[in-house]
Amino acid sequence: MKSETDAYAFILNPIAGSGFAVETMEKIEAEMKRRNQPYRVFRTEAPGHGTELARRLAADETVRAVISVGGDGTAFEVASGVMGTGKPMAVIPAGTGNDFIKTAKIPKDPMEALNAALTGTAAPVDMGRLGEGSFLNVCGTGFDVTVLDFAESLKQRYRGLLPYFLGLLKAIAHYRPVRLKLEIDGQKEEGEYLICSVANGRYIGGGIPICPAADPEDGKLDVVLVKNVPRRKIPLYLPGLMMGRILHFRVTRHLLAEEVHMEGENMRLNVDGEIFSMNRADFAVRKKVLNLIR
Repeated sequence: MKSETDAYAFILNPIAGSGFAVETMEKIEAEMKRRNQPYRVFRTEAPGHGTELARRLAADETVRAVISVGGDGTAFEVASGVMGTGKPMAVIPAGTGNDFIKTAKIPKDPMEALNAALTGTAAPVDMGRLGEGSFLNVCGTGFDVTVLDFAESLKQRYRGLLPYFLGLLKAIAHYRPVRLKLEIDGQKEEGEYLICSVANGRYIGGGIPICPAADPEDGKLDVVLVKNVPRRKIPLYLPGLMMGRILHFRVTRHLLAEEVHMEGENMRLNVDGEIFSMNRADFAVRKKVLNLIR
């Protein structure tokens, strides 16, 4: 499409939602033409490409706003490229989980989200820092990462919460606690945990409220620590987890922090839905760095 001044730039992940993102983009283009709104579409071609595109578009004075079309991974990549520039960003949910939009109160219907992107107001929100990189929603290790591992193979067949629910059932049979050394705003502790999450957003896994109190506008990261429990007792906690009562469990501690350091041998870390292996993770809050339209 020809370049036009004050155009909306859409960054599309063509594999998000097993083709749903591409279908959504077709509808978006039809609506943009109907509204006579100038726009451009850019497709990601590899992991990290969304960040490169977003960084370039954020510096382009002809771009009015950068809009991600995909899932949480796409939103995270676009946010990582836009943050700190002041360029407005919006999110069109077209992936599998679409978790961050639930915290940000962005409509789950893609066309309603498009309308919010075109008519809403931009306001600054926080992001998290992980090492030299960033995260938008939630990072963590433990039982929830095992759930994500099993869910990944089911995403090709199902959308929404179902692949994560089925993954959760499989994860119970394969559960092992994680041993971690933690430093939270200077306070040190060590132990075995069922879940250790560092959150800017509230949800993971297509709608599991892993940290119902998280607020991406409060200048803090939420740390949720769930002590190790016997495998046979895990099912007893699942209804409460799904109902958003994790912070009320006796085995749960909830802390607000600006810096968190986490160490664990061969630790598998969920970063906005993507799993990475590492032995140490250093987190900090990035206050008000993302100008989010909603």
